[in-house]
Amino acid sequence: MSHSHEALVLIQKMVKIPPAKALLLFNSSTYQGLHHTPHSISFILNHLLSSGMLSQAQSLLLRLISGRIFPSMLTPSSFIHQLTQAHFTSYSTYTLLYEAIINAYVHSQSPDQAVNFLHQMIHNGHLPRSNTFNNVLVLLIRSNSFDKAWRVFWELKGKVVLDVYSFGIMMKGCCEVGDLMKGFQLLAMLDQMDLSPNVVIYTTLIDGCCKNGDVQLAKKLFCKMERVDLIANQHTYSVLMNGFFKKGLQREGFQMYERMNQSGIVPNVYAYSCVIREYCNGGMVDKAFKVFDEMCEKGISYGIMTFNILIGGLCRVKKLGEAVKLVNKVNRVGLGANVVTYNILINGFCDVGKLNTAVRLFNQLKSNGLAPTLVTYNTLIAGFSKIGNLAGALNLVKEMEERCVAPSKVTYTILIDRFVRLNHMEKAFEIHSLMKKAGLNSDVYTYSVLIHGLCMNGHMKEAAKLFKSLGELQLETNKVIYDTMIHGYCKEGSSFWALRLLKEMVENGMVPNVASFCSTIGLLCRDGKRKEAELLLPLMINSGIKPSNSLYGMVYNVKNEVSNVELESNGISNS
Repeated sequence: MSHSHEALVLIQKMVKIPPAKALLLFNSSTYQGLHHTPHSISFILNHLLSSGMLSQAQSLLLRLISGRIFPSMLTPSSFIHQLTQAHFTSYSTYTLLYEAIINAYVHSQSPDQAVNFLHQMIHNGHLPRSNTFNNVLVLLIRSNSFDKAWRVFWELKGKVVLDVYSFGIMMKGCCEVGDLMKGFQLLAMLDQMDLSPNVVIYTTLIDGCCKNGDVQLAKKLFCKMERVDLIANQHTYSVLMNGFFKKGLQREGFQMYERMNQSGIVPNVYAYSCVIREYCNGGMVDKAFKVFDEMCEKGISYGIMTFNILIGGLCRVKKLGEAVKLVNKVNRVGLGANVVTYNILINGFCDVGKLNTAVRLFNQLKSNGLAPTLVTYNTLIAGFSKIGNLAGALNLVKEMEERCVAPSKVTYTILIDRFVRLNHMEKAFEIHSLMKKAGLNSDVYTYSVLIHGLCMNGHMKEAAKLFKSLGELQLETNKVIYDTMIHGYCKEGSSFWALRLLKEMVENGMVPNVASFCSTIGLLCRDGKRKEAELLLPLMINSGIKPSNSLYGMVYNVKNEVSNVELESNGISNS
């Protein structure tokens, strides 16, 4: 019996029974290996859709997309395309079929197909509901295709019914990619369409402004919410408060916290954690614990993250014994210290040079069934390097590789820095070569460490080559590297190159440090180039650095303090 004939027999049986039983019959025939035709599938879909069984229809389409229903002689995508042809589908269920197809592709994480059928549906004169359109937008944004979501939104905004959720989805996308201009464009569009922005939309945009570093604009939006009678919720206060703290505006952040309490809104765990973290970062651990106690009294549930903030605060003020006691408390209350907890403690003990305790904690981490992370290894490698135990540091690198934890730029740079400080430049460059072999591109900081080592050891030709290579590698030379090179040339006695780099530095908008100016001026004077040295004094003043009287005396070859009259005659104020 042919597949077409089997499908026809199946349709004849399904016609006589209710849709739920028809679906059971359809499924059993599928399990028995029947290769369906567009007619058999379109029949059951029409049957389900006309009976309001939308989720069942969508589930069936998902099975078709995944290949669990076998269409005869066709791929699932071409098969679904055939289903949308008018002669296969009842006009009354046409819109519902399209929506079921689009949502099935959304659930199967297939954004391109979902968008294609959305366009096809609209082209054929059928309008999707807001929910379906919104589902496609969400999928595009979650698939890191914000630009495509924006195009779809903009192209179809006049052809579909938009609701506040449509704008909320797009607003979230704008803020995630940092495009606040588009976010404010959406806010203006809401007003034009007589749709009222809700608290979620304002909070999303406030959060976007904070993450973009513009907390004052975030505060203006917060004030605007009050003017339009929208009541800020816990999340609104929390993101703004956190934004202030991250910008170093501690007073404004705590004011927002007080305002939240005065408004009768009970802070959530996120808000409390923001305040606790700020106190810990500022070394005010006692105040942090008071807020934690208040949080517990109000019955706010907390997790290991809150404890980790407190443990980090104790480590920051060197109260390592109390930090360990708190970890023990964490374990007693059943939360269980995680790898972040151990990383914080290990870092605390490394900072004070107690490597034996740090290693003991490292071994405890592993014995508790936790896997050390890149952060764990980098912290310990830095700790061993700091006390000059390079053998211990290199053994950790070996263990990393055995555990398939790839060393990062930070790992290699820590080792390079330590070898440079020990004047083992050959070993430093050997590590740098290993870094390149691992496919890691050195950043400005790595080159800064190597250049510093070469300059301090008098290898200015090699330092100059590395310095020149920064431009070729499209890495922006920073102030530290310029100052290091100038100091190196001054140490070598090359006033020409020291002066040239100092001027280049100023031309690039950087301010040389006092040592760069003084060393260069001193070298120029020693070489008898007093005119060049004299020209550097106003440059120094314009950079906001006040030359000392002894520096003036050096330039004008005066042993005692230079008089105001003499300096003014040369156009320089001895202020």
